[in-house]
Amino acid sequence: MNEFLLSTSGWVPFYGLIGAILTLPWAIGIIKQTGPRPAVYLNFLTTVLAFLHSLVIFKDIWATEPRSVLITWFNAAGFDLSFALDISPVSIGATVLITGLSMLAQIYALGYMEKDWAIARFFALMGFFEAALSGLAISDSLFLSYALLEVLTLSTYLLVGFWYAQPLVVTAARDAFWTKRVGDLLLLMAVVALSTIAGSLNFSDLYEWAQTANLSPVTSTLICLALIAGPAGKCAQFPLHLWLDEAMEGPNPASVMRNSLVVAGGAYVLFKLQPILVLSPIALNALVIIGLMTAIGATLVSIAQIDIKRALSHSTSAYMGLVFLAVGLEQGGVALMLLLTHAFAKALLFMSSGSVIYTTGTQDLTEMGGLWSRMPATTTAYIVGAAGMVALLPLGSFWAMLTWAEGLATISPWVIWVLVLVNGLTALNLTRVFRLIFWGEPQQKTRRAPEVGWSMALPMVSLTIITLLVPLMLQQWYLLPSWESVNWSVVSLLVSSTVLGISVGSTIYLHKAWSRSTVLVWRFFQDLLGYDFYIDRVYKLTVVGAVALLSKISAWSDRYLVDGLVNLVGFFAIFGGQSLKYSASGQSQGYMLTILIGISIFGFFISWSLGLLDKLPF
Repeated sequence: MNEFLLSTSGWVPFYGLIGAILTLPWAIGIIKQTGPRPAVYLNFLTTVLAFLHSLVIFKDIWATEPRSVLITWFNAAGFDLSFALDISPVSIGATVLITGLSMLAQIYALGYMEKDWAIARFFALMGFFEAALSGLAISDSLFLSYALLEVLTLSTYLLVGFWYAQPLVVTAARDAFWTKRVGDLLLLMAVVALSTIAGSLNFSDLYEWAQTANLSPVTSTLICLALIAGPAGKCAQFPLHLWLDEAMEGPNPASVMRNSLVVAGGAYVLFKLQPILVLSPIALNALVIIGLMTAIGATLVSIAQIDIKRALSHSTSAYMGLVFLAVGLEQGGVALMLLLTHAFAKALLFMSSGSVIYTTGTQDLTEMGGLWSRMPATTTAYIVGAAGMVALLPLGSFWAMLTWAEGLATISPWVIWVLVLVNGLTALNLTRVFRLIFWGEPQQKTRRAPEVGWSMALPMVSLTIITLLVPLMLQQWYLLPSWESVNWSVVSLLVSSTVLGISVGSTIYLHKAWSRSTVLVWRFFQDLLGYDFYIDRVYKLTVVGAVALLSKISAWSDRYLVDGLVNLVGFFAIFGGQSLKYSASGQSQGYMLTILIGISIFGFFISWSLGLLDKLPF
């Protein structure tokens, strides 16, 4: 039985796809008599089957060698289009993580969206989300990975624009779609180039080709930078980072998946591309710069946000920036550890924040307070999720950051200070958000806020326990260092940054009305961070302005130059036709004479152009 499940491991993504297809009759309104609940249960059942299938495979494959499954899609006239599947502990472990979190998110969504008339459509989209992510996890083909990233882009557009009756939601979905399309288009160029140059798009073949590839520096740099663009768009990295902030307009259960798994999907593709990116040192340096700017910049921006989901989403960009930095420094194992620990902690934080939004009816941090005694399960989930996000012994992110910092303590010591800064600012931000939500005096919208029901509390409590058990998972997988080899100087720096961030976040003055400061300099920095360094306005003045100017020039050229030339030709045709109609005499000899004269003139010009007239004696 186990061998059968292992041989059919490539079918794991189809569980989510089948669930989404089975949900469609309710989602598009064909079946109305039963209500949307049967669709929800069908989709959830397929997710449970996918999770159990992945879990059994993961237990069996841990002690076996990785295997590759080649699937030929099209082969004719010497053109072979095939893609490979990677069946290994890392890929199957990723599917366990994806299907497990999807299962918890769907239980959570059952309570969060129980009164929404389009809940069947939401679960259908969640099924597509799960299918694309599971396929991305086991894909060993750049072509298949690109196609699945496109499916994720479409799914993000549909889920962000789920409540399409709201104009702001439509705008957010459109911006998220087009921002990702920029990165996807550049990635497509790299895919086409590699298919021609390398002759294959399977990662295993590309790794062998990269070891002996002899490309010019310009070619390798352009290809590698284009390969980076796709994951940068998916992971909300600078300068393609604005979409994640706007994507918070969608339903919160989708935000749970998006901030924990979807962004991790793009980073996972980047991890798979690392052996190819070494062809260009410029591309690796670009990864370091992008990751550094996003990690520090997004962490600073998150501190100035007063919307609970935006305060957490910017920290997602920051942690993905650390992943980009790790890949740029060729620390792929560290990148995977960061993705694993971040996924659990961030999913738990968004479940907790969603519960607060559900009971209070607001996302504004300045309208909250005093919820710790009224929502104990939600408060506990937030505390554990926040602790799992920062370097707080003994939770998961501490070990991921410690492993990274120890490896680079002598090679690149500046990375440790980046980790210390990002970790300290993240601790400060999460503490600030905790104080505004759960501490202080209750306000009008929080005085009677109850704890959420079992369907929302159960996944939160379950994920709280799992987040606490992450260090045991890492120990079981032999990913934790021994106490004898621990660099206690690095430990003290990381823990001190966490303690300092918590201390500052718990003591700074937070005015509930969040009035703007009267000090001009402080107000400037407050607005600068609150409006994300005015990046959107910079885009409007530069990129959008340039495109608008080119559009105006193109429209003017089309109207007055192209249309003018075509109209001029048409005018001469009409004028010539109108003039010739008066020469119609009805006498055939006149027509023959006209044809003869025309042919003679035409032949004269052809002979003259060919130089035949130069040979005449006269």
